[in-house]
Amino acid sequence: MTRPRQLDEDVSMRLLRPSDATALAAAYLRNRAYLSAWEPVRPEGYYTGAWQAADIAARLVANEAGEGYPYGLFVGDAVIGRFNLAGIVRGPFQSGGLGYWVDRKFAGRGLASAAVQAIVETARDELGLHRIEASTLLHNFGSQRVLFKAGFQQIGMAPHYLQIAGTWQDHNLYQVVLHDSAG
Repeated sequence: MTRPRQLDEDVSMRLLRPSDATALAAAYLRNRAYLSAWEPVRPEGYYTGAWQAADIAARLVANEAGEGYPYGLFVGDAVIGRFNLAGIVRGPFQSGGLGYWVDRKFAGRGLASAAVQAIVETARDELGLHRIEASTLLHNFGSQRVLFKAGFQQIGMAPHYLQIAGTWQDHNLYQVVLHDSAG
């Protein structure tokens, strides 16, 4: 998805740009407590425009190589969510991993579902990927609903999979296969 996509009346999704760094840092600061249960412990520098500018720059290098797609959700110029299709492996695998969050003030409005569905369609129709994987904490039922709505299926559970909120935590593993096995 190279052009912005309107998800509802006020919210659009597009690739992040270097100029989004300050707004992204503000979104992380605004949602710091809300996201703390779902994300790794972050160093203080993470919440700065400089850190986010460097991260966006690195992700755009990966984007140019076809290895990742860093999307933001926006209301005007304000960032209200982050969606990353990353770690794309080509060749016989044709797969990538998906991670995302939505601002606490916008959660529950169907924006994550709309964004994930748009990413699934883009991965299938524009990027030629065969599958996307994602994981959730066992108790992240909202994110699990988002994945199921987009056609993901649970394929397992990984003990001590990621260090989230300072603790190695179990995660459910999901995938969506974008093309049938005959192709």
